[in-house]
Amino acid sequence: MNRVSTPNSCTDAIHRVSPNSCTDAMNRVSPNSCTDAINRVSLVMILLNPGPVNLSDRVRNALLRPDLCHREVEFSQLQSRIREQLLQVYGLESVGVARLRHHWAAVLLTGSGTAAMEAMISSLVPKDGKLLVIENGVYGERLSKIAKIHSINYITLSHPWNAEIDIKALIKLLDENTDITHLAVVHHETTTGRLNNLLELAPICQERRIKLLVDGVSSFGAEELNFADWGITACAATANKCLHGVPGTSFVILRRDALPSVDTIPRTLYLDLGTYCQQQDRGGTPFTQSVQTFYALTEALQEMAEAGGWRARHSHYNQLASLVRDGLASIGIKPLLPLGSSSVVLNAYYLPDGFSYEEFHDQLKAQDYIIYSGQGNLAQSIFRVSTMGAITRADMERFVVVVKQIISSPRN
Repeated sequence: MNRVSTPNSCTDAIHRVSPNSCTDAMNRVSPNSCTDAINRVSLVMILLNPGPVNLSDRVRNALLRPDLCHREVEFSQLQSRIREQLLQVYGLESVGVARLRHHWAAVLLTGSGTAAMEAMISSLVPKDGKLLVIENGVYGERLSKIAKIHSINYITLSHPWNAEIDIKALIKLLDENTDITHLAVVHHETTTGRLNNLLELAPICQERRIKLLVDGVSSFGAEELNFADWGITACAATANKCLHGVPGTSFVILRRDALPSVDTIPRTLYLDLGTYCQQQDRGGTPFTQSVQTFYALTEALQEMAEAGGWRARHSHYNQLASLVRDGLASIGIKPLLPLGSSSVVLNAYYLPDGFSYEEFHDQLKAQDYIIYSGQGNLAQSIFRVSTMGAITRADMERFVVVVKQIISSPRN
């Protein structure tokens, strides 16, 4: 498809839809069409799980824009706009002269964050390459599973789930394996809330010309990602976490020179980034994309930009996380990790004395708050609180009050 209009033409076309269309459409749905379970869900449920997130009204309303065929110019315009918006999040659209504008590409996929992780690993580690995966949680271990499934030559540097990356052990392992070509790491490991230090990893990889592949699924849009200075080759992420979109769209931001040559036989059909990037550059798509989630993502990205970008989002999350941390500390609920080790996106806490996770969760849910359990051997000892999404300070102040009421109430 050769007819790709300017990004603004997409916005103009999209915004011709009446804002009342959301209300009108919802009013046309018969109440009887909903299941009993759905009817019991509060309209003000506050999601403190690490995605999906509470949506703003403008993002939710965007889902009701007109249906599009993914082979028409209107979809091409929408897709091109999102690709540019994603590069703008970290200033990758304005790197020097025009030639450098084409140094980076945002590749859009229909799938979860794991789809983007798998696309990144399976597409960018060549058959003669060797991958090192750093593991200190469930999602680092998931990267290893992806490598194993695709028969990629890889080794791991494994840590306990609550541990920071052992830099000395990393250097020793790399010195013993000089054939490592790529290193994969989770930026924000939501298993524990730990924010892994990419600034420490960057010079180690750069000195050895190792390509750095980042799982930014739970950090992109809220934590610092210095693509150029940290030597990031690719970063996988998703719409439905820090960007405040809806589940169903994920993406990989990558250096174009990291893509395999056009004559390379891909490991996968559906998740081959080379195919996607080539066709998206032309305004097309190799497979059907999720049009409605694209609408939500472009609106979410515009909303984020208007609010001050990733730095403003980081600041907002940090304020909410500090409010919760201080409030819970005042009643004896301790964080899993020390201050400064966690992302602003999510913190993990030990369960209150005498409470199982199920009991604590259910009492909070009765007050319209959804928390998240621990995983694996942490399942019976911690709970997790994320502050992503359209959540206000008042929401989190009330959360702390509700927790205090729950743990101080008489129990049978």
